[in-house]
Amino acid sequence: MKKDVVAGLGEIGLPILKLISKKEIVVGYDLDKNLMNPKKFKKLENNPTRFLHVAIPVTKKFNSNVISLYEKFLPECIVIHSTISPGTTNQLQNKLKIPIIFSATRGVHKRMLQDLKRYTKFFAISKNAPKKEWAVSEYCKTMKKCGIKTERMSKPETLELAKILCDTSYLGWLINYAQLTNTIAIQHNVDYDEMWKFSDEIHKILGNRPKMFPGFIGGHCVIPNLELIQNQTLNLIKSINQKYSKKVKNSKNIHKKYTK
Repeated sequence: MKKDVVAGLGEIGLPILKLISKKEIVVGYDLDKNLMNPKKFKKLENNPTRFLHVAIPVTKKFNSNVISLYEKFLPECIVIHSTISPGTTNQLQNKLKIPIIFSATRGVHKRMLQDLKRYTKFFAISKNAPKKEWAVSEYCKTMKKCGIKTERMSKPETLELAKILCDTSYLGWLINYAQLTNTIAIQHNVDYDEMWKFSDEIHKILGNRPKMFPGFIGGHCVIPNLELIQNQTLNLIKSINQKYSKKVKNSKNIHKKYTK
């Protein structure tokens, strides 16, 4: 009997493991053995692996780490859920003789289990991937069983860019503008929230004046993901954020006012 493996049991991998475990035979794997179920892992160790779901942190050794995981589990297909640099899927596909799917993850970490079911799970596969249609069909079936909607994009590069440009970096720019407007409001002794009431109706009608809370950008997504694309203009998100933390007192605690 075949099993699936989820590698990397952090904020993305653990919720994916929990969802898949309700419908498929699956084990979790992590360098931190305390996160694993050792009895279950040992029991299924010799079962052949169907899908290897990769949710490990992205470092300079990401590709070699994925290849090492492939050599350990010998899966029929790899699905990458980690946020990766444009071109990574094709680089790995050119090195391995099994199909590789990239399936970007969306959601808030603290409610990721719910958000995996809330948002469509976009995915893409390289044109030169072997057994491409089998991999796509099996992945979609598995996700559907788990209550996750899927949609295929034309090529991995589109989705790799979408995750960074249309999700995390876009959020970064919006927060940057909130930081800027709050800085100017403070200079003029104006209340930020009262000032932004001016746009409430416009946003309600047109949907293009979102008010963001003017906090410091921390976490594991917006700023770290800038490293994956290396764009000089996008790097302004990081520099504006750093300058804001120096200009505005208590900037790292502002979010508490808006996230009670």
